[in-house]
Amino acid sequence: MTFLTVRPGDSIAPSRIGVLLTNLGTPEDTGYGAVRRYLGEFLSDRRIIEAHPAIWQPILRGPILTLRPRRTGRAYRRIWNQERDESPLRTYTRAQGEALAERLAPDGVAVEWAMRYGTPSIASGIAALLQRGCERVLLLPLYPQYSATTTATANDQAFRALMRLRNQPAVRTVPPFSDHPLYIAALARSVRETLAGLPFVPQRIVASFHGLPRVYVEKGDPYAEDCTRTMVALRQALDMDETAMPLTYQSRFGPAQWLEPYTAPLIAGLPAQGITRIAVIMPGFMADCIETLDEIGNEVRAEFLAAGGTDFALIPCLNAAPATIDLLEGLARQELAGWLPARSA
Repeated sequence: MTFLTVRPGDSIAPSRIGVLLTNLGTPEDTGYGAVRRYLGEFLSDRRIIEAHPAIWQPILRGPILTLRPRRTGRAYRRIWNQERDESPLRTYTRAQGEALAERLAPDGVAVEWAMRYGTPSIASGIAALLQRGCERVLLLPLYPQYSATTTATANDQAFRALMRLRNQPAVRTVPPFSDHPLYIAALARSVRETLAGLPFVPQRIVASFHGLPRVYVEKGDPYAEDCTRTMVALRQALDMDETAMPLTYQSRFGPAQWLEPYTAPLIAGLPAQGITRIAVIMPGFMADCIETLDEIGNEVRAEFLAAGGTDFALIPCLNAAPATIDLLEGLARQELAGWLPARSA
């Protein structure tokens, strides 16, 4: 669908609608310098670390950015997409954007993808849509559960780019979709397909979400509620209860108390309870990345096996499976209502 727009001195030209997918980000390579730059940008975000810069920056620029890039770089090397020479997160986010673009192309909708930290930047994604003639832009953060540390900071960055424009496009944002039927259906399908291909039957399916400092939730961040909402819907879809599919939180950073229960110690403690065969799903991640493939797939797996576990399976994230693109298309069309014509039944 196109809209006719007339500006003084211009000829009549069609306007376009654009969708910008946004994800967290990735270093350009696994070397010390690239990882240090990425971590420096990520951990300087006041949405991520709320401590005053006068207190936090000396700590960040001192021991953290001196020591952490080497360890993080080793982790990235373990899961790096060697064929494309990039992180899996970039590979899958690009694939999601390209597949969604194919779905929306018949409606004249342009699609770009971007990263909150690193490249391609959100500002460059918006610029690309504007260069393609888009005068209406839908921001679609790839975070099913809302948090100020994810959804909000991605939108913040988009709005910063818009603040520098003299001629802004009309903008909408996609809300969190923690229990959207298409999202839950995609997760349930991923679980069923993975279990059907395993040589063992898991005694538990542990759900692991990225953690968040508890104080953030106490200040009003609804993230924990959204995670619970996801699990209630997913358990119902799979006919499971809290015992069969517990909710946990991973990726703690620093000394503060984070949301509990923590993933790693819970999983490491299962063999002592006679639970030696498990699968792990990470519902909060729309694409496999260092937190899923290495933290869970390598580190937590090793701890579980060392504690006496016998079988450990990683349920892939939604990535670019057809059900994932169904979800992204459904979310986009839902929020583009009024910009796109209603589809005939």
